[in-house]
Amino acid sequence: MNKVYNNRAWFLILPMLLLVAFSAIIPLMTVVNYSVQDVFDANTRFFTGTEWFEVMLNDSALQAALLRQFAFSFTILAIEVPLGIGIALLMPKRGWQASAVLILITLPLLIPWNVVGSIWQLFTRGDIGLMGVGIRELGYPYNITRNASDAWATIILMDVWHWTPLIALLCYSGLRSIPDAYYQAARIDRASKWAVFRYIQLPKLTNVLVIGVLLRFMHSFMIYAEPFVLTGGGPGSSTTFLSQSLTTMAIGQQDLGPSAAFSLIYFLIILLVCWVFYTAIMNSQKDDTSQGGA
Repeated sequence: MNKVYNNRAWFLILPMLLLVAFSAIIPLMTVVNYSVQDVFDANTRFFTGTEWFEVMLNDSALQAALLRQFAFSFTILAIEVPLGIGIALLMPKRGWQASAVLILITLPLLIPWNVVGSIWQLFTRGDIGLMGVGIRELGYPYNITRNASDAWATIILMDVWHWTPLIALLCYSGLRSIPDAYYQAARIDRASKWAVFRYIQLPKLTNVLVIGVLLRFMHSFMIYAEPFVLTGGGPGSSTTFLSQSLTTMAIGQQDLGPSAAFSLIYFLIILLVCWVFYTAIMNSQKDDTSQGGA
């Protein structure tokens, strides 16, 4: 007897498909259209092919911004992921303490991005800022407007404060989903804390870490508001990231063709790196599973 399929259920997702088309696909096609044209005004434009892509790939300022972007993203991932896992392991598992810690650790995530930049701008001022005045009192001439190292360290510290709670909350949810039977078996085998973490907790955290790493990479690679408000891209261009360069090109200079080509390159870089992260993490999980089975 042949099974009858009711394909009318596809109509249930039609509204979502239309929403995705209007919010993502159509704007993307518009950007692709602009990227192969030299636009002078609404009625004057010329086809340029891949010329804008070549110009963008050979632009030394954008290459420098790309290197800064990668340095920033990989630095904050190297700090936030281990720190988030550590915080999650230290958080209480039940009781009112768990609820209180969850509320406190979530607070930075509730602050809008531009407000975060304003808070840290005041916090790091050398005349009235608690952090700025405190560091200067220790004898170090801290100044984010003149010293590129100070600006970089402050932006990284600001991002770690703002987004490490996200990694911690994801890891905490992953740890809470581990059945107690695993820990009971570990106690029977007299496994060390490191063995419990290595062979029980870390493998169970793989899925949430994939989500956390991808989210943090995508956001850090597109970061705009916080460093723009805090340093304005300075001193010089030392904290000017790709998003600021793109905004200046598209809105400040109204270079629609080059900025469209640049945004597509930007988009493809994010997709490629996310795919590499996802593949590497999932392959590591498969290797650990095969070793455990062996």
